[in-house]
Amino acid sequence: MLCQHVAVDTGRTILLGSVVVLGLALGLAADAAGVRPHIWAPLLLTVILLVYRALNAPVSTDHAPVPLRPRANPPPGQSAREPVVAGDWIGIDALADPSLVVSADWRVLAANEGALGLFGQRIVSVDLRQTVRHPVVLDAVRLAMQGQSPTLREVTTLGARDGAFRVRVVALDDGRMLLTFSDVTQSRLTERMRVDFVANASHELRTPLANISGFIETLLGPAAEDAPARRRFLDIMSREAGRMSRLIDDLLSLSRIELDKYVRPQTMLDLPPLLSDVGKTLAMRLEGDGRKLMLEVEHDLPQVVADRDQILQVLHNLVSNALKYGRSGSPITLCAVREPVTRGEEMVRVSVRDEGDGIAPEHLPRLTERFYRIDTGRSRSMGGTGLGLAIVKHIVERHRGRLDISSRQGEGTVVAFLLPIHPQTARAAETDGAAELGGSPGSAGVFPAPPDAASQNRNESVT
Repeated sequence: MLCQHVAVDTGRTILLGSVVVLGLALGLAADAAGVRPHIWAPLLLTVILLVYRALNAPVSTDHAPVPLRPRANPPPGQSAREPVVAGDWIGIDALADPSLVVSADWRVLAANEGALGLFGQRIVSVDLRQTVRHPVVLDAVRLAMQGQSPTLREVTTLGARDGAFRVRVVALDDGRMLLTFSDVTQSRLTERMRVDFVANASHELRTPLANISGFIETLLGPAAEDAPARRRFLDIMSREAGRMSRLIDDLLSLSRIELDKYVRPQTMLDLPPLLSDVGKTLAMRLEGDGRKLMLEVEHDLPQVVADRDQILQVLHNLVSNALKYGRSGSPITLCAVREPVTRGEEMVRVSVRDEGDGIAPEHLPRLTERFYRIDTGRSRSMGGTGLGLAIVKHIVERHRGRLDISSRQGEGTVVAFLLPIHPQTARAAETDGAAELGGSPGSAGVFPAPPDAASQNRNESVT
């Protein structure tokens, strides 16, 4: 192409030079014949300019034949056997899911990074039946080879991963097959959790309902005239009805919390007055069990970003658990201190500590599961619904905080949660005195935090 341009330019130069030389020769001849230069010189210059413009005019290519270019080779590292769509090369690495291209003789022709991570780096150029030995996958490929395309199947424990995968086999040209493996583990887990939740909720409601129905039948029959039995059965029915009411309230509360899960609270909240309110509200229960609620609040505790009603619900649930499972007569400590800066955000740590039998380490990771109980009989006899810590976890998650549960058997349990400090507040805590709650209703106060209040040993973290 370069040589062609050089030849054209050379020809134009020679032709223009020839016109100039010829014009000069004609001018000299005209001068010899007595024609004045002011007559022939402008004519010669005009001719030279016209020739120059004609030589540099663009050449029309409307009717010029367009040469056909051969198909470009695939990029380096891309298999020539990868699928072709609409005449363009499509890299298999462009597919988000693990994918394979298999030939008609079951040989793996290409694999993307996801498939290499799932089945190993040596899967290419190997018989699919020797590497992917799952019978459901092989059956799907076999059906696609017989003309049933696309073919969909769902398998578990595929390759190097445990989980659920949706396998899709699509026939390509030349007898090749495209296999894609979509990971649907999370959606299946979500479905299972939903089914388990409905089943557990139905079971929790069915038990007290069956008890109430049985007692009603007894009262209508054999115990109709038995006054002591009637009073005893009515008392049990009242407790069972209260249990159903609490369960329904917790389910509704959990549903409302989940609706606002991604809406972060924006209001500022002073924690010291809220902690005092918890002590006043539970004073009668504390006195009935011979317990005291010890408040330990750091001086000048800043405000936090939180929903007051939800944080109050968290504190009630945690203190109620400490009342149920702590030893009678032992104190319950409610503490609020600054937490060292983590992840660039200042937090306040609120903890509830009881003195009881403690919790075995194997139970700690599951305490926030819905309806999970360490001792089912004891929990139900105390009126527990199995949703208290699940509600706490969801509220803390909504506040972008963290829930920590630690316990030592024979010593007690500490449940703590972190709340973010409002970035523009550093107000001092309202009080810095010290007092105890529980000896008499309405006695409230604040204890200064001990030096080691912020450092507590945690056996395990649950988030």
